Amino acid sequence: MTTLAVEVEPGIVPPFSFIAPNGLHALPIAPSPEERAARSREFVRDLYSRGDEAIWDPAAPFYAALAEYMAENGCDYSAMGLFSRDEGGVAQCALTVATLKTDQSDPDIAAQGILAALSGNPNNDARWLDLPCGPAVSCVRFNEVTVQPEVTSSGEQVELLTGQIQVHIPFPTGPYTAVFTLDTAATDYWAEFCNMMAAILQTVSFTDTAEAPSDDSGAEPLTPAADMG
Repeated sequence: MTTLAVEVEPGIVPPFSFIAPNGLHALPIAPSPEERAARSREFVRDLYSRGDEAIWDPAAPFYAALAEYMAENGCDYSAMGLFSRDEGGVAQCALTVATLKTDQSDPDIAAQGILAALSGNPNNDARWLDLPCGPAVSCVRFNEVTVQPEVTSSGEQVELLTGQIQVHIPFPTGPYTAVFTLDTAATDYWAEFCNMMAAILQTVSFTDTAEAPSDDSGAEPLTPAADMG
């Protein structure tokens, strides 16, 4: 487990923290190109730990550019999740965390407004959550994505079912909301990803990181996959 303290616009947006499980590989999001490049080199060595420069050198700029794109679109944290399947292979997911400014600094009122807005879409399963850090709203939805024949192993068009868990957590320390989003096409491991997300949410804290709650959810963890090298 890795404890991550997220600080957005230091001195403006209050920081918060959460614990990310092993198996999540955080993209090298950083404010400057130089820092992104340095972090991307570390990232590819972690992701492809059995590789060498022949893999790392061309991969690092790709992930640096991807991190820049995520940062420009408001992500404070973005990670790839790679977990071993019991039957072999890898179950993948993507986790992002973004911070949004809201009109309301009262977390209960903010959460009520978010719940009302999300409940208006019949495709959303929106629910109120009481987390250790305060009120939150979860939203679950499934979508079918058409994968074109040129990128499938069978050479035929495939309809792929994807699932998304999104959780909105109003800050108790200011007019902001943290939005955690997990996306996966490995819907046969949906229960396991739900448990992982629930465990992460139990660790969200808006206090000093030394006082942040530990991961004591008791959820059965997913097994991190071996590296991709």
